[in-house]
Amino acid sequence: MKKAFKIATLLLPLLLAACAGMGGPPPQPGESRAAIEARLGLPTNVYQLPEGPELEYAHGPYGQVTYMARFGPDQRLTSFEQVLDTPGFARVRIGVSTRQDVLHLLGRPTETSYLALPKLYVWSYRYKESGVWDSMMHVHFDQAGIVRQMMNGPDPDREERRFFW
Repeated sequence: MKKAFKIATLLLPLLLAACAGMGGPPPQPGESRAAIEARLGLPTNVYQLPEGPELEYAHGPYGQVTYMARFGPDQRLTSFEQVLDTPGFARVRIGVSTRQDVLHLLGRPTETSYLALPKLYVWSYRYKESGVWDSMMHVHFDQAGIVRQMMNGPDPDREERRFFW
């Protein structure tokens, strides 16, 4: 019994933190933009799309979570999803997607860099791969702003350091 209590005591704050990040149940299609902004607060970015506005809510531990709230022209929610995951990254099309497309699909990057030798701009996104591993997805753009490659790996800021002397 003591062991179960200890485990529950350790897990409870994690579960509460997960719920607190969203402020309760996720928004449902049909809700108004005003109602969602009242509940979730101001978005970290707003993108204007032909079909309606898209609100970005980037947050979470180490920025591993970004929700996109998409609205129709009537300012009613059409979809609300966490985009920093395998299905979200799969929507980026190598050789086709642009920087603007990636912003609409994944939101703002955690970090940006430039690789001089191949002349590629890199946007890096922290995420939990398979909901478990602290990872980073690196999206590489050419000079014209087209995605040329994507690479993922462990998040260097969260990776356990091992030294073999």
